[in-house]
Amino acid sequence: MQTFATIIHVPDFPPREKHSTIFKGFDELNSGEFMQIVNDHDPRPLQYHFMMERPEQFTWEYLEEGPEVWKVSIGKK
Repeated sequence: MQTFATIIHVPDFPPREKHSTIFKGFDELNSGEFMQIVNDHDPRPLQYHFMMERPEQFTWEYLEEGPEVWKVSIGKK
């Protein structure tokens, strides 16, 4: 079972703070660590944001895919 350094419940944050909060959590990870995000919709746009802002630095694995809750494991390479 995967261990997460942090779990971020995305709906708890105002829209303007969501991505910056997630990126801050990611940047605080050590290489080989994972964080989990929990969201109320598919966070695919966030994955594209990661591809542009942190290319080749992360892993992305869906753990749960809706319809009400999406959970994603994001690892730091």
